[in-house]
Amino acid sequence: MTVAQAGDEPDLPGTTGWPLCLWRPDQVADDGRIGLQLMTGGCAVREFVYISEAKLGQFRAEPSRFARKGILRLTSPVGSLDLEPPANDAERDRDLRLKQVDKHLEERAEWFADPNVQPGDWVWFEAPLQYVTLPGAFQHIVLFADPAPGQHAEYEQEANCRLLMHGSMRHLIGYAPATADGTALEGMHDGGASFGIKFLTSAGQAVSALSTQHDPVAEGVPAPPVQLTGSAVHDLIEIVDQTYGPMGAAAWMSGFARVTIVLPASDTTARCVVASPLTVESAHRQ
Repeated sequence: MTVAQAGDEPDLPGTTGWPLCLWRPDQVADDGRIGLQLMTGGCAVREFVYISEAKLGQFRAEPSRFARKGILRLTSPVGSLDLEPPANDAERDRDLRLKQVDKHLEERAEWFADPNVQPGDWVWFEAPLQYVTLPGAFQHIVLFADPAPGQHAEYEQEANCRLLMHGSMRHLIGYAPATADGTALEGMHDGGASFGIKFLTSAGQAVSALSTQHDPVAEGVPAPPVQLTGSAVHDLIEIVDQTYGPMGAAAWMSGFARVTIVLPASDTTARCVVASPLTVESAHRQ
């Protein structure tokens, strides 16, 4: 156990101004990262990898009929006084909203591998994940995928389903993932002359369809329905698998996501759930 004096604090949201705190190394992940567990009132700080501000903003609490908005009443033995509340702290407001959304989804979200999950459903996941960014025109996309078949037998048997999640690079927190090989997204067609014509492979078409969900230029504009084929999605997952190779280390992560599409199992591929995450955080399994 280490005693940290003021000024030694790790850079964590909502922790400025500590007079004294206790922290300890919590666990060394497979990729060598050391998670810190902050001891503040018995509550451990969560280590987030990804938080979608856009999805978080979709949730709004229903106002109480009896709430007096904007007024705080201070009561004392000598009477009461109505006060205007202090200005909102954006970070604290987000943390509170995240806590409320977590509680809401904990009661409603299904396990991602549940056979009854449908597009549009909220799901929760806990899985070993690898994640990559994409080059070129798709560099604003980040992909999370669970291990390839045969790499994690216990998890594979439990889930019996693959998970591919697509998100926006701007929502990543603190980590720089590997970059996938861009040649797997584009091919070259011989035009019969001294030049070739570039085209998107099936994996490129899949990521192109998913990228409409995360285009920063279209922020706030409803995204069109995603049209994906099973072969294109599995080709895209293979890009993540190949980026890390057969010995790639996957860190256990958990969170909530909204289902984009569900692909049934085939003779050669497992069932696959494609989703877009609200949160992804380290899951320090004991």
